Amino acid sequence: MKSNVKLDATDRKILEILQANSNITNAQLAKEIGLSPAPTLERVNKLETSGVIRSYHAVIDPASVGLSVSTFVMASLKGHNKENIEKFIKAIKQIDEIVECHHITGAGDFILKIVCADIAAYQQLMLEKVSNIDVVDSLQSMVILSTFKDSKSLPVQN
Repeated sequence: MKSNVKLDATDRKILEILQANSNITNAQLAKEIGLSPAPTLERVNKLETSGVIRSYHAVIDPASVGLSVSTFVMASLKGHNKENIEKFIKAIKQIDEIVECHHITGAGDFILKIVCADIAAYQQLMLEKVSNIDVVDSLQSMVILSTFKDSKSLPVQN
């Protein structure tokens, strides 16, 4: 989002509603925010074109599609320079099981969220793909045992 995008209370309410239910119709959304459909659609379009709303997608339960193991992996690179960072990012973008990648401060350089069918698939992924990225120095895995909060909604209210 560009820093010059100004959000008023109505924009924030739209964002809150769309985060909870992106399948809501424009007519339903208009009713909930107290505007007619045309200005509501205009506001949503503005939020999309300005980059505030980046995408719409279904949130899938990993276990229901056979992904029962989730991990966080802290990756440290051999050298923290632009070339190594770019090589690492390019490589991890090619691995579908890596669903998140964050450049971090602290003990590691990146934290990855990885989903796999089972521990054997995770082990194979780590041995054959992730650890073979030539700029990786070390990896530290943390298996997720339970998840108590996994919200995709941002707190957009004032």
